[in-house]
Amino acid sequence: MKRLLITGGTGFIGQPCARVARSHFDTVDAVGRALGNILDPATAVQLMETLRPTHWLHLAWIATPGVYWHSPENHRWVEASQRLLMAFARCGGQRAVLAGSCAEYDWRSATICHESQTPTRPQTTYGRCKWQLGQWALALGQARGLSVAWARLFWLYGPREHPARLVPSVTCALLAGQPAACSHGTQERDFLHVHDAAEALVRLVGSELTGAINIGSGQAVAIRTVIDKLAQAVGRPELVRFGQRETATTEPPLLVADVTRLRDELGWQPRIHLVSGLQETVAWWKHQLNRGGRKCA
Repeated sequence: MKRLLITGGTGFIGQPCARVARSHFDTVDAVGRALGNILDPATAVQLMETLRPTHWLHLAWIATPGVYWHSPENHRWVEASQRLLMAFARCGGQRAVLAGSCAEYDWRSATICHESQTPTRPQTTYGRCKWQLGQWALALGQARGLSVAWARLFWLYGPREHPARLVPSVTCALLAGQPAACSHGTQERDFLHVHDAAEALVRLVGSELTGAINIGSGQAVAIRTVIDKLAQAVGRPELVRFGQRETATTEPPLLVADVTRLRDELGWQPRIHLVSGLQETVAWWKHQLNRGGRKCA
């Protein structure tokens, strides 16, 4: 029997992963903060000993916009994730996929990021901690005979994203009839709908691929283009204010995933086009605001 545990399973990425996984695994346990603080050592070990999953997808981490890049809590998540993986191995786990980040790459030189060819010299606490955990997890997998993959996520968007992030913040401002202050928007990034990311992650968990693998679209899109599409979907393009926000000097002009492993080895490609994905996201936020559900702030 295949039993999948998803830590961070009630979050932005975790919820769609849980939905997809239920048609691929006999049992899916999606665990969020309501079921205990996995930063607590005893809770982490008890979780693995109680559920004894055969497969594990680890998504839980600090992700608060404006905080997570340099928060010391990143170090606590490294320690907690190591405890979880050790407990998973002791309890007979077979296959683990842990979420990494494109922030592990050296953004000073990176353009198209390849898992083994692009330098990994992260410039933030978040990126360094993710890289540290990834290297440790892959080494442990080799030492213990445990199948481990490290999924480096690029720019995800879609329903239920934190309202302070790019797509929701612009969408909510425009829906409220307020100006949306933006950067110049010429930076190009790799955007992937969260439902596509969920399909890729669940496919990865069910595969035998090991090592680092990029999870992205493989397509470079200017941030200005994303904002323009949002404005068109809302119907308020006149409220967009490009150039009113400064662009950090550390932001690279181009950052996109090399998806050769994702496409050729995993056999997966995204299905949701950027325009339709953004339209769906705008419709979701409009519904939330109209019914007095999730707030934009």
